[in-house]
Amino acid sequence: MKGNLLKARIYASIRPELERIERAIRRHLSSSVPLIEVVGRYIMESGGKRLRPLLMVLSSKLCGYQGDQDADLSVVFEFLHAATLLHDDVVDNAEIRRTRPAANTLWGNPAVVLVGDFLYSKAILMTVLYNDLRILEVLSETTTRMAEGEVLQLIHSDDLETDEAAYMEVILRKTAVLMSAACRIGAIFAQAPAAQEKALSDYGRHLGLAFQLIDDALDYVGTVDELGKPVGNDLQEGKATLPLIYAMAHAEARHRNLIRTVFTAERQTPEDIQALQQLVRELGGVDYTMQRAAEHVAMAKEKLEVFSPGPIKGLLQDIADYVLCRRS
Repeated sequence: MKGNLLKARIYASIRPELERIERAIRRHLSSSVPLIEVVGRYIMESGGKRLRPLLMVLSSKLCGYQGDQDADLSVVFEFLHAATLLHDDVVDNAEIRRTRPAANTLWGNPAVVLVGDFLYSKAILMTVLYNDLRILEVLSETTTRMAEGEVLQLIHSDDLETDEAAYMEVILRKTAVLMSAACRIGAIFAQAPAAQEKALSDYGRHLGLAFQLIDDALDYVGTVDELGKPVGNDLQEGKATLPLIYAMAHAEARHRNLIRTVFTAERQTPEDIQALQQLVRELGGVDYTMQRAAEHVAMAKEKLEVFSPGPIKGLLQDIADYVLCRRS
């Protein structure tokens, strides 16, 4: 109930900004190649929260920006996020994304990979047009780290010996760096002082880590409607996320053998998945992951202390709190 009330309060406050972002997305999602627009609109209209562009817009406003050019730049972060989702679904052979058929199941892997490449390229082009070398440097470094994160995750695929440090490095690069960049570039765009730029960069990083930790915990306790993908999806894709890593580290030998048997099986039955999910919960994997997420939310909110109280600061604090209690 608390989560629903918080969500309603946040959306009431950000609706005008979301409407500006949506209009900007529609303006920039154009191509002379029809398939690009078809696939692009499909992924863009499939229920995304627009969190990353919203973070950029709110960060710029928190630092004093009062113009109307922020929405166009914020689209860059949604395009990069969408490109990552398209590429992820191909790598993972995903069938569902946000409760709808994944784009690769409708148009095939080659088309989806190439549309993802278009979104990446369009994001860089849009950034270049702002004529700000620092913004371009931050974004280029971010996309490089994101690509490294994809490769790191591939290296650790089907590896039950992955430890917490390796897992945290993957989610830092795959999720947190883009949220961090959105906040940091919002500050740069507003020509904020270095202390504010660093504070927002750190806020976004901790928020991104918390967001992914909760996402991974929900894979063990959520529903298809909440997750937008099959429950137990990480297990089926051979991803050892923190709930499983913690459970494996604290399990007795017989439980470790069970985890290993199910995790490495060529085919996992729904009953296997349910049994492993229950075991992970009983061993404290989900609780520990939620605790780590709460720590990062607290650190994210602490980073905002350099800013004076106000509605935008309060909204960013609310967004951090909502990450902890979200169910989708």
